[in-house]
Amino acid sequence: MSNPTPKAPFFIVLILVIAGLVTYGLRDTLFPKGKTPGPVAPIDKSDLATTSDGVEAADANVPTTVKEYTYVASEKLPPVKEKSDYEPLQERTVKFALNVWAGWSPIILQNGGAAAGKVWTTPGGEDFKVELVLIDNPVSMRDAYAAGRVHIGWATLDMVPLFMEELKKDPRIYPRIYQQVDWSNGGDGIIIRRSFAKDPEHPTVRDLKRKKIVLAQNSPSEYFVLNALVNGGVQPAEVQFIYTEDAFQAAAAFNADKTIAACVTWAPDIYNLSDVEGNHLLVSTLTANKMIADVWFARADFARDNPDIIEGLVRGIFAGVDQMKTQAGKKEAAQLMAKMYSIPADECLAMLGDAHSTNYAENREFFMNQNNPANFERTWQTAYLLYKKMGRVGTPVAFDSVMDFSILQKIGEEEPFKSSVNEYLVRFAPKSVQTLQAEGSEILTKVVTVHFFPNSWDIHKMITRKVGGKDVEEAYDPNVEFVVEEIGKLAGQYGAANIVIEGHTDSSMKGRVKEGLVRELAENRANAVKQALVNTFNTLNPNQFSVEGVGWRRPFDAKDPGNHANNRRVEIKVIALENPE
Repeated sequence: MSNPTPKAPFFIVLILVIAGLVTYGLRDTLFPKGKTPGPVAPIDKSDLATTSDGVEAADANVPTTVKEYTYVASEKLPPVKEKSDYEPLQERTVKFALNVWAGWSPIILQNGGAAAGKVWTTPGGEDFKVELVLIDNPVSMRDAYAAGRVHIGWATLDMVPLFMEELKKDPRIYPRIYQQVDWSNGGDGIIIRRSFAKDPEHPTVRDLKRKKIVLAQNSPSEYFVLNALVNGGVQPAEVQFIYTEDAFQAAAAFNADKTIAACVTWAPDIYNLSDVEGNHLLVSTLTANKMIADVWFARADFARDNPDIIEGLVRGIFAGVDQMKTQAGKKEAAQLMAKMYSIPADECLAMLGDAHSTNYAENREFFMNQNNPANFERTWQTAYLLYKKMGRVGTPVAFDSVMDFSILQKIGEEEPFKSSVNEYLVRFAPKSVQTLQAEGSEILTKVVTVHFFPNSWDIHKMITRKVGGKDVEEAYDPNVEFVVEEIGKLAGQYGAANIVIEGHTDSSMKGRVKEGLVRELAENRANAVKQALVNTFNTLNPNQFSVEGVGWRRPFDAKDPGNHANNRRVEIKVIALENPE
């Protein structure tokens, strides 16, 4: 059979196809971007919302410290790479690691910068020097410390339990903590998008339930948000954590991905992001001002061999804290920080407000006052509790195997330490609950249960029971001390917040007694809890607490109002009077 000859229509179609391909290949020349070859249908706002490119190019000037970010998998800290003896002192020079943070300013000022130039002195009058080694990554710092390349490490106290998983394996590198250098005072915070809140005008921690939160794991950010979640009635398993390598990347990720409800980050990003319409600074360490404590720690072998240098460091750092109280000291520190951190001096000066340098009296409160609800022991135990929930730590290490207040105790009878006073106190004026609700912003509500004997507000009520035929006197609520401890820790951590104590009752007598009498009983019970708090924790200011007798008006579960056991409760509301926006 012979091949058929193509007909005229075939050649017409072929020419059209070739013309189309040529036109497509020259599309950028024939139809330059930004110009339309013909009329188009009107574009609706809803069309823009679903268009991937939009009508404007992405703005590179996002209000975050970094522009790019990557997510990382959830994991424990990696094993230490190398463990060895510490490097011998060269010209009696101590290598002291620190990171980019305002709280190290007294040490930088006292040392005259990073280089080992200025002479420090031991109690015995011997000279030594300090080289400040900038290691911003905590894992890298930990590894340099374990390998003996630095003698002193840095951390927030809540991070040390994470380090202990590896450091406890070798007695040479077991950390000894002698001094707190600061409290974070506004440098850390949680930003939430109002659109994810039940009440966009008044977001609370509970709004984070079943939402995405981006943060740097194994960092103070994680401790901060876990603490807030648990106190606010949200378990870690009830949120979706997304992790980045550092807090700055967390801010960039939050800014770029609108499906993320909240981020935990540091200054200046918390303030830049809170200025964006639709964002809200839920809480910062300006309110939770006794939650994140920065400390330094020495290798156990170095501390054993050089107790005079350790004491010289403690004394010298306190001298730096005193210098930082002057404007001249602050300006000089900012200049030295600028050189060390490669940050403009005016920004370094502004950073100083993000941390409160702790003097001798405040260190004594932190290390040695067992009645301080935000002390070393309680911070340590809380960190272990929270990281245990996340599967990051194993068996807890005892706090007093790491904490060492021997030097603080030794110098306490000397001047100027003997006359040192706590300067980190918030002055609270008595305020009604109604005033607080009108002026402040609720951060979280912690629900705790105190079982009161019927018609009694005695928090330590004793009753007599028959046990084995004998009368036995015992507490009506044996868990009351635990409840007071939990409320006290919360009040201590949120040291700049007002705390409302609400008393609630069951409705078992509803219709038989006047509601006013019930509210009076509930208020007496709330006052009893307040009194127990200030009696137990001598650092708490009674004016930090306001009480309200709610009675039976708000059952614990509106769907089960007859559950009297749940309704006999106390609710603790943390209210911030800061107004960052």
